[in-house]
Amino acid sequence: MKVLETREVKKIYQTPSGEVRALDGVSISVEDGEFVAIIGSSGSGKTTLLNMLGGLDNPTEGDVLVRGENIGRLKKDELTVFRRRNIGFVFQNYNLVPVLNVYENIMLPLQLDGREPDGQFFDRVIDTLKLREKLDSMPHMLSGGQQQRVAIARALSAKPAVILADEPTGNLDSVTGTEVVGLLKSSAALFHQTIMVVTHNEEIAQMTDHIIRIEDGKVRGNGDEE
Repeated sequence: MKVLETREVKKIYQTPSGEVRALDGVSISVEDGEFVAIIGSSGSGKTTLLNMLGGLDNPTEGDVLVRGENIGRLKKDELTVFRRRNIGFVFQNYNLVPVLNVYENIMLPLQLDGREPDGQFFDRVIDTLKLREKLDSMPHMLSGGQQQRVAIARALSAKPAVILADEPTGNLDSVTGTEVVGLLKSSAALFHQTIMVVTHNEEIAQMTDHIIRIEDGKVRGNGDEE
């Protein structure tokens, strides 16, 4: 089942030196449960695409659909609620709340939405990510890899339609980065979760099920890797 789709998405900026097409007619689709990489060089448009998929920015032209909902047509308040319930984020800088402990950080999306956690699901997530012994710890007490695991657990906790991970290994050493991507891959399989990873790292991309290559704002490759 198609969980995410873009139709001829364009993002155009007007600058003093002329028009810049950050995205130029991007059409992609992602199936439920896929682990996908969006790969491209710096300035290729991959992060701009991620922002469109996550409802953090609106396209100049075209449509973005998540679970069949055209998110560009939602009002601001409607989009906030829809994004909280359907889109999880994992950022390069973790974005944990420093005054909350690990448990509180993981539960934050559910609390903001006024929902009770699924205790059985929560237990599976923290055990899969090896966080049970860290639930009372504050973010500053954790290593980079541990903080990123907390960010993944937080994204999973609300059971969103899709998780968008923007360079999730950018601040990690190569060994820890590979471990984090492995955890994302196993989470996608174990929880039947759709996960999209933006990266410039070819080795990381090769660990995913499906690679979308972006260059100069256009899709240059979209399919299973050989």
